[in-house]
Amino acid sequence: MRLTFTYIGKTDLTFIEQGITMYSERVARYTPFRMQIIPDIKNRKNLAETEQKQKEGQSLLSSFADSEEVWLLDEKGLEMSSVELSEFLQKKMNSGIKGLNFVVGGPYGFSDAVYSRANGKISLSKMTFSHQMVRMFFLEQLYRAFTIIKGEPYHHR
Repeated sequence: MRLTFTYIGKTDLTFIEQGITMYSERVARYTPFRMQIIPDIKNRKNLAETEQKQKEGQSLLSSFADSEEVWLLDEKGLEMSSVELSEFLQKKMNSGIKGLNFVVGGPYGFSDAVYSRANGKISLSKMTFSHQMVRMFFLEQLYRAFTIIKGEPYHHR
């Protein structure tokens, strides 16, 4: 199974970019993995929130492979513990799907078209985090999930 992590726009803060790099390299040790960065929409400051979500949605939809499952990181999604995320990943790997794509939207979330395409939604917390911080947090959780699957000592139960 190929794992993809997709997000919109560059990461502005150096410490977050360093965390993203570190954890993406760690995840790649366990499974075929790629980062997919969708460029920010041009002139987005001149667009209404719904227009921005729609344009970002078009870019996202064109980036998804037909053969992959798409899971959105969304505040209204399913909350899981780290162990539950590892079990979720293990089931997906055992199911024989070709690809699994986790997606972080822009600052306003996702368009209705992206929600329609998605196989599901996952929430990191009931708290709200910036869309840039979520990138690093989720990559750390993916790494943690793979160490749990492999029985490695990173996660303490």
